[in-house]
Amino acid sequence: MNGDLLIKNIGVLATPTGTSAASGSKQGGCVRVMKDAYVLARNGIITEVGTGEPPEVTDDRLVIDAGGRLVTPGLVDAHTHLIFGGWRQNELDQKLKGRTYLEILEAGGGILSTVRATRAASEEELEEKAEKVLREMLSFGVTTCEAKSGYGLERATEMKQLEVMRRLNGKGPVELVPTFMGAHALPEEYREDRDSYVKLLCDDLIPEVAEKGLAEYCDVFCEQGVFTADESVRILEAAKAHGLGCKIHTDEICDIGGTAAAEEVGAVSAEHLIMADAAGIERLARGGVIACLLPCTSFYLGADYANARGMIDAGVPVAMATDFNPGSCPANNMQFVINVGCLKYRMTPEEVLTAVTLNGAAAIGRADRIGTIEPGKQADLVIWDAPDLPFICYRMGSNLVSKAVKNGAVYE
Repeated sequence: MNGDLLIKNIGVLATPTGTSAASGSKQGGCVRVMKDAYVLARNGIITEVGTGEPPEVTDDRLVIDAGGRLVTPGLVDAHTHLIFGGWRQNELDQKLKGRTYLEILEAGGGILSTVRATRAASEEELEEKAEKVLREMLSFGVTTCEAKSGYGLERATEMKQLEVMRRLNGKGPVELVPTFMGAHALPEEYREDRDSYVKLLCDDLIPEVAEKGLAEYCDVFCEQGVFTADESVRILEAAKAHGLGCKIHTDEICDIGGTAAAEEVGAVSAEHLIMADAAGIERLARGGVIACLLPCTSFYLGADYANARGMIDAGVPVAMATDFNPGSCPANNMQFVINVGCLKYRMTPEEVLTAVTLNGAAAIGRADRIGTIEPGKQADLVIWDAPDLPFICYRMGSNLVSKAVKNGAVYE
């Protein structure tokens, strides 16, 4: 974005501060609130944040009057399964009748159903579908989004998903951070030979993904009926050896040692964590692991909610994301995450804001340039149809975004 952008007449500017994940009392305490504020950006980078009279307007400066509204950093959705074929509305009746996530998976549904649809879809079909979702996400205030593969579970389709991410990232405006998740489930063809699939991931797929620069992170679903803690460590150590960061889905349904695995490999984040107990939370704190919590998945599945308060009190940085996927959370609205997270995790508006901006950015290696409104950071912002920060936690069911700004470009 060339030229200047001035956003003036900001009623309340609320932003975390810093370039790393905030934890403990700083989860909420790092949030700075300014009244009668303005933001100046040059070539997509914030150069000045202040209060009172803004700088003089020049001819080449785009001026946005916020009209006394709330402004925050752009939202960061740090956990999505963006690229997939088909949907899974056919499983709704099974869920209503009480069949569990793992029971549906064991019967060949769930992730495996989406794997079949994704393998059958063309790159063009996957790209068109995901692009539509990203437009919706931008309209909800998301300016950066992590996206996982994992609906291929074999070379061709995993690479197809990652190539689609690369193309979408080139188009913008929502910035994508790609994660390889070939260890999302055990493919049907390897049910009787799981070690061979783990070996395929470690010896072939991870090296190829890294060599081609298709992903920044590797994720593993460490869960009963999926991958064991030992297998997860083996896969993530292979990823580390090839320069990929580590993430781990764990403690969503059962505690099988995933938090210990996260600590052992130095994972940047552990995701879900519904069943994480005090010992597991302590392992996350000790390992400096960010807890990426997914409240809308708990809501959709009628499951328990992660112990966010216990994590914050123990010094674990908490991020929140959608977990957008076709099975356990077909929702891509981060405003709903804000609502459910505040109400069910009992987090303050300031803690919630940090979770969906700065800590989300830290969970995908971007906290040095996004997630806050400070000089030197990217001009990624949201102008809300709201008077203050508590309002966006309190209001439900309406899209409160007035404008989104990505790299200094304004989207309405």
